[in-house]
Amino acid sequence: MRVLLAAPLLFILILFALSNKQAVEFGLWPTDVQVTVPVSLAVLGIAGLFFLFGALVAWSGTLAERSRARRAEATVRQLEAQLASVRASRPALSLSPPA
Repeated sequence: MRVLLAAPLLFILILFALSNKQAVEFGLWPTDVQVTVPVSLAVLGIAGLFFLFGALVAWSGTLAERSRARRAEATVRQLEAQLASVRASRPALSLSPPA
């Protein structure tokens, strides 16, 4: 299933990279460092960085819910243990059928 989704996307990315071979120059402002890379590499690199940034933002947004879920699971385990101990300490009720 993943191959069916990944293959067309990979094909499109390869076509994009092959069709955009023009060079673009990147410079770091306070220094004189300049790097010349193909446009396709620049665009795909920036898209990859923003994808990772978005994944980090989405992951950090779920931290509170995960913490709350862990606390709730611990509480449930504690309550189940208490219930089991109460059930073990009480004798079972034996009800006779009505006559």
